[in-house]
Amino acid sequence: MLSRRDVLVSGAGALAGVAMLARDRAHAEEPVPPVSPETPVTSYTPVTVPNGSTLPWRLVDGVKVYHLVVEAFMREFAPGLQVTCWGYNGQTPGPVIEAVEGDRVRIYVTNRLPEATSVHWHGILLPNGMDGVSGLTQRPIPVGQTFKYEFTLRQSGTYMYHSHFDEMVQMGMGVMGLFVIHPRLPRTPSIDRDFAIMLSEWAIKPGARRPDPTVMTDFNVLTMNGKVFPATEPLVVRIGQRVRIRLGNLGATNHHPIHIHGYNFKITGTDGGRIPEAGQWPETTVHVPVGTTRDIEFVADVPGDWAFHCHMTHHTMNQMGHGLPNMLGVKPGARDKELRQLLPEYMTMGQTGMANMAEMSEAMGVPRNSIPMLGAPGPFSYIDMGGMFTIIKVREGITSYEDPGWYRHPSGTVAAPASASELRADGIKT
Repeated sequence: MLSRRDVLVSGAGALAGVAMLARDRAHAEEPVPPVSPETPVTSYTPVTVPNGSTLPWRLVDGVKVYHLVVEAFMREFAPGLQVTCWGYNGQTPGPVIEAVEGDRVRIYVTNRLPEATSVHWHGILLPNGMDGVSGLTQRPIPVGQTFKYEFTLRQSGTYMYHSHFDEMVQMGMGVMGLFVIHPRLPRTPSIDRDFAIMLSEWAIKPGARRPDPTVMTDFNVLTMNGKVFPATEPLVVRIGQRVRIRLGNLGATNHHPIHIHGYNFKITGTDGGRIPEAGQWPETTVHVPVGTTRDIEFVADVPGDWAFHCHMTHHTMNQMGHGLPNMLGVKPGARDKELRQLLPEYMTMGQTGMANMAEMSEAMGVPRNSIPMLGAPGPFSYIDMGGMFTIIKVREGITSYEDPGWYRHPSGTVAAPASASELRADGIKT
């Protein structure tokens, strides 16, 4: 039974706890004072952009000045598939804009598209009139004109930029890019290799040279930095290095669960900024929803060629792997022979699965300006993945980040056929 004294003491304790919680919450919610542009910049690792580049800048009276030209151009997604895209400076995604927290940036945008445009700086804190929403915060940039955007960077992290005029068409044609802002003050642990990758999706019919930006669901080309495997450049890392991979998604409708083999990582940032260490969690797959960025970090401590890809299975198939008839279980019997009297090269494919169809389609030929359904030859056999797929190559003793070729496995470390004696010794009956 509680006495009056017990009630008073417990009530006082509760009030004290509430007061402490309110104090801690108020302290936690205090805004971080902005860094001054005069604060010395700590060293940072510049981003590496596989199959892409960073945007050059020059310093004018203390302001970093950049120039983006939005235009049409031909982009090769992989050998055999060239597509007319729209983007920045002859690239899709456009070059990564790289700067430092506290920088004053001035970005000129020249419009060489056949229609007006604007640029939205996705996730970046800035004055309303610089936000880039055509009709709401600015006039659209007319064809042939150049507009100026200028603002001070008040945050750090991984952000994006993209058109905010006729978005379905312009973004569907590739008008987008990543914007990386490094912290001005030191952050530990430091990063040795910092990669930036934009995930995109396209609808390109075999033989066509332009994407269809009106498509909402039937995307058949899924790219990392505007390339599909086998044209995606590997991410080369020296063993023991700490790696960050920045992922952005400005596709139309698809979210991408990006999976790494051989490692787990921590999700350390979003386009809302860095996640406090206590809130970071380990994963082997990071979900990158439409309109977001995610940063992941890990230490590359195991050598090898490790797959890094979207785990939506249709996103690791190239152009001709979509929309095919389901032939699983079909028994053609003598029909193939009869059909070859009319079509000499005819062969029913896919009735036992689709694993060999990429090699067969390459041998038999594909429509002009199209790519086979899957991947490319690997060190052991054909790699039957394509699309949103690349390889993280972790090596000992490398002195450059050029592609080191295929990994040489130490003896006894590769899966191989089991011998009859091994099966007997372990009591395995097949």
